Amino acid sequence: MSFVFVNGVLSGTNDNPEKLVKEIIEDRRAGKIPKQVNIRYRKDRDSVMINSDGGRLLRALIVVKNGKSLVTKDDVKLLAEGHITWQDLIDKGKIEYLDADEEELAYTAITEEELTPAHTHLEITPLSVFGTQASLLPFINHSNAHRNVTAVKSVQQGVGIYSTNYLIRHDNDSMIAIDQQTPIVTTKIYNNEDFGSHVFGQNIVVAVLSYLGYNMDDAIIINKSSVDRGLFRAMFFRPYKVEETKYVGGQSDLITNPDKDVAGYRSEAAYKYLDEDGIAAVNSHVNSGDVLIGRVSPPRFVSSIDKFRLGVQKQVESSIECRTGEGGIVENVFVTSTAEGNKYVSLKIRQDRKVEIGDKFGPRSGQKGVVGMLLNQEDMPFTYSGIIPDLIFSPYSIPTRMSMAYLLELIGGKVGALGGRYIDGTPFIGEKEEDLRNELLEYGFRENGVETMYNGITGEEMQVKIFVGDMTYIRLKHFVANKIQWRARGPIQLLNRQPTEGKSKSGGLRLGEMEKDCFVAYGSAMALKERFDSDKITIPVCSKCGMTAVYNVRKKTGYCPIDGEDTQIKLIEVSASFKILLDELKAVGIYPKMVLGSKV
Repeated sequence: MSFVFVNGVLSGTNDNPEKLVKEIIEDRRAGKIPKQVNIRYRKDRDSVMINSDGGRLLRALIVVKNGKSLVTKDDVKLLAEGHITWQDLIDKGKIEYLDADEEELAYTAITEEELTPAHTHLEITPLSVFGTQASLLPFINHSNAHRNVTAVKSVQQGVGIYSTNYLIRHDNDSMIAIDQQTPIVTTKIYNNEDFGSHVFGQNIVVAVLSYLGYNMDDAIIINKSSVDRGLFRAMFFRPYKVEETKYVGGQSDLITNPDKDVAGYRSEAAYKYLDEDGIAAVNSHVNSGDVLIGRVSPPRFVSSIDKFRLGVQKQVESSIECRTGEGGIVENVFVTSTAEGNKYVSLKIRQDRKVEIGDKFGPRSGQKGVVGMLLNQEDMPFTYSGIIPDLIFSPYSIPTRMSMAYLLELIGGKVGALGGRYIDGTPFIGEKEEDLRNELLEYGFRENGVETMYNGITGEEMQVKIFVGDMTYIRLKHFVANKIQWRARGPIQLLNRQPTEGKSKSGGLRLGEMEKDCFVAYGSAMALKERFDSDKITIPVCSKCGMTAVYNVRKKTGYCPIDGEDTQIKLIEVSASFKILLDELKAVGIYPKMVLGSKV
């Protein structure tokens, strides 16, 4: 006796569950019950699950009987000519929708050639196993699944043209690629779904070669002359937004040119790009630290009656300046008002971003990497016919990752460039590798895609054949100019006297436990001490009880809170963080005793 559940609710029992499942499926295909009803028999629970509720994901599959598809070539021809519709095939029971439960027991073939009498369904197209984004990637059926997931993420991070009205949009950290090209190797989804009008990446010549050691691991070498000619050039936009906020008591911010008597006034050079309205002029070339929007604000904290007089509003400089390490051209300025009636200013900076060492690139096969070197064209290797690659990729990244799609796209791109046509790289049903090799042989090249290359520095012929081809590379949104962080001197935190944290605060990079271990292993003791002395302070300590003492700097005398003046006070160097720890221990009633000793 098996239980029968309808939409998760126990509705009855049945003595022959397998017969019940078979009859309901036949009635659904015959049109006696709705096409959205799905059923499954779970032997582990001895229960029949019937689902007909909304919100389920359903997938269309071709019905297979006795190892043959019910959708014939004649049906496909009639459908293409418009004599029948998709709904007609569903009504005839040749195509049906399965949910996750019923699909669990379905035996589905990818292609018609794989059909056996044991199969129950057939994919309408092999592309059905991929999502929309994965279907845009060529030859991914030849690569590792994990590498395909990485490839999808790389395409999502590619820099293209995200909107045609980007000139008047003030989106945060937007990037635009100046020159985009349609890939030579495409897929059917790329063409059918109009993705061709939303192109990304550029078609370049790639050599798979270990050269000079600057493309080890995932690094790549890019032709500097190609970069100078505009390869992978992009624009970066940064908006700066400010509002005249109103405070309690009738005070408010004011967007204007700050006067010299305003507290916190900067040098005159900082305000040199501001117009009369206190906003930087359009097309001004600003640099890091330049004021973009002048603003004065009332003081937040009133410390004395002199700072706050009735009827007179004291002002503090609170202008918006260009971020550290950034600069560019003032693209445009929008002046409007908020719903509360406050003045609102949005200013956008445009910065030209050429390729530089550290920028991230990736193909459509997941082999992403950063630029390790920009090499002059005369130093790049070249082929017998004089072709100089735009990019050099390390061959050691291919075997362990099993990304054969990378090599197939190189061969396909080479054939497409020589033949002046697009290559169909649709997974499972695209052009075959053997056909591409034979066509490459017809053009006078080796069928395996390798060529003789010469060292660009010495001019000597390389002793091995180099794999050379054409493929689409994408510049990713990870610009090194946005991530690089440095600091020599700068602000510190008030509490622990250590450098501030974060690029926006001109902060430093934390020297953690692992970095400390590297210093220790290397043996650079003085460098280690210097790094850990960023918050060095001197504190007085009682030599008797080991308690923190009090020291008068002017009189050069001290006393201990426990032993009084009848003791000897020692001055020791510790970190401010350790001093805070001692104070916190004393605050909770713990006696932190320090034992003093000589270094010798």
